[in-house]
Amino acid sequence: MKEISFTKLSGAGNDFVLFDRKLNPDLVLSEEKIKKICDRRFGVGADGVLVISDIKGYAFDMKYFNADGSTGSLCANGARCALKYGSVSGRVQKEIVNFRANEIEYSGVIIDENKIKFFLNPPKNLKYNFKVKAAGQLITASFADTGSPHLVIKLNDVLKNPAVISSFFRNINDVPVFELGRELRYLRDFAPGGTNVNFIQIEDGEIKIRTYERGVENETLACGTGSVASALISYVNDDLKPPIKLRVKSGDILEVDFKIENQNVKELSLTGPAEIIFNGELSI
Repeated sequence: MKEISFTKLSGAGNDFVLFDRKLNPDLVLSEEKIKKICDRRFGVGADGVLVISDIKGYAFDMKYFNADGSTGSLCANGARCALKYGSVSGRVQKEIVNFRANEIEYSGVIIDENKIKFFLNPPKNLKYNFKVKAAGQLITASFADTGSPHLVIKLNDVLKNPAVISSFFRNINDVPVFELGRELRYLRDFAPGGTNVNFIQIEDGEIKIRTYERGVENETLACGTGSVASALISYVNDDLKPPIKLRVKSGDILEVDFKIENQNVKELSLTGPAEIIFNGELSI
């Protein structure tokens, strides 16, 4: 058993265990180790694991792993937390921070001690207002890949009782996010990789959002790429104007900003809180 140091961070309630290779040069993480680290009863507890290392030409390199050990998708709140860690670990010297995440180049800005902006690449595979079958009903949904695939469903497009057309949900806190999100996540329509699932309610120009995340296989307190997908879709479907504010499950506010030029999304960003919760050592 080796002692390794880690930092626990939270991005609007989306929490991560971060390992710095500068402090842990012999770090080896298997899928099973990641699952154990993220276990909230037998490990540190987290939605995912971040591994930060130095790389020439960039402030740092970030690898992201879901709580189930899988990887490959972008985690926007994880990227914001990595930017926060980069600032306190002395890797960030410029206003615009260039870094790599899962082999792709990104950038961000440290706005202040706890507010971090992350710039995403343009979305892909946007699809609006199609039907998916789940919970004994046809549900109107939209889709966007913002670095991770996201299904977005408005609250009043889901019925509590499929036999009663007026039984749609009126309060986002009443939606069975785990049960319905899990069913939608595994629909054949999104095979083989599956999808994340976001439920949204728009009130007074603000989006309330709850998200079932694949890889975590549960609802999380916030999802960055899901918030970005929901904002972009609400811009089209509901005429919301950027910057768009989203209130996530934790109660924190995330802000999505972008410009539209010739029907293309430009300068897409996610801004919100990111903080270090504690540092520790772990035997693995």
